[in-house]
Parts: sequence; C-alpha cells; structure tokens
Amino acid sequence: MKKSETPIPSPAIADPSEPGGDADVPIAPAEGSPPPEPMEALKARAAKADDHWERLLRTTADFDNFKKRAARERQEAVKFANENLIQKIIPVLDNFEMALSAAQSSSANDLKSLSEGVAMIHAQLRQALTEAGLEELIATDQVFDPNLHEAVSQQESSAVAEGHVLQQLRKGYRLRERLLRPATVIVARKPAAPVA
Repeated sequence: MKKSETPIPSPAIADPSEPGGDADVPIAPAEGSPPPEPMEALKARAAKADDHWERLLRTTADFDNFKKRAARERQEAVKFANENLIQKIIPVLDNFEMALSAAQSSSANDLKSLSEGVAMIHAQLRQALTEAGLEELIATDQVFDPNLHEAVSQQESSAVAEGHVLQQLRKGYRLRERLLRPATVIVARKPAAPVA
C-alpha cells in the first residue's frame, strides 16, 4: 500500500504589516555589539564626513595651486635676476659707444679728452658693479692664499717676505662671499744664498 501523501504544514511566516506581526517587536542587538545609533546621529556624522572631504579637496587644490605659483615665481626670478644690474650697465654701454664715435672723428689734440672720457666710463662701470656686490681682490703684498690667489710662478725677492704676493698679474673678484675669479699672482721666495 501506498502511503497517502499529505502536505506537511509549514510554519507560518508572519507579515510585519499585519496586526500581531513582528513590526511591533523590537529587534534585540546581538550580545557584545554596541546599541544601534539613531538615524539622525548617523546622518549628522555622514554630513560631517562630507564636509571634511570637501575641505580636504579644497585644501589639496589650494596647495597644488600654491606649488605651481611658487615654481612660476621662482622661474621668473631666475630669468630676470640680472635685470637690475643690466639696467645699471646700459648707460655705460651708451657712453662707450659715444667714446668710440668720438675717437673715430677726433684729431690728435682730442686724445686727452678721449682718455678722460674713457676713465669716467670705467669709473661708472666699476660703481655699477660695486653696487651689485662685486668686490675687487687686492693681492699685492698680501700673504699668498690659495683660496683667493692663483700662483703662476715664484720669483726671488729681498723686498717682499717669502710666501707673500710679489706681483698681481690679473685682478681677482668676489661677489659678496663667493669667489668669482682668483687673482693671478707671482709669489715671492727668499733669494738663493750666494755660492762662496
């Protein structure tokens, strides 16, 4: 015989919207977990997080713009660093051109005035360079310093102490604290003892 097949009744699932459903029953939090926060508190935290995110984006953009502006200003400063010096040297160039023009059209009698004009131009150029921070190194009679002087030879001398600069062949220059060109010098040494 066959067993009669009868459906097994399944437990009824309650509809939360129906009266007597689970809608009225609060869900208990699992043991050890924190109690759920109210929805308003979560919304407030989300709004605050969005505000912080927007601030971060603005600050990052501002910083990127600052870096670009600083790089551009640095490039311009390097590009036009000598502008002030060039403006001081242009009148010197104009005076040299006038002196050359006067030299070509002058007679032998005007040699003295031409010489005076060139000396004035030289003084004007030296003044412009001094104002820019250029300093001339005076080496004659100074103790030889390999950091400031370039020795090309030694020469016997009884008038100048040994190890001192006997003669300066070419001037040296320093721009503030930095040496641009050492002075080219001849260094004194003791005269050889006479052979008896």
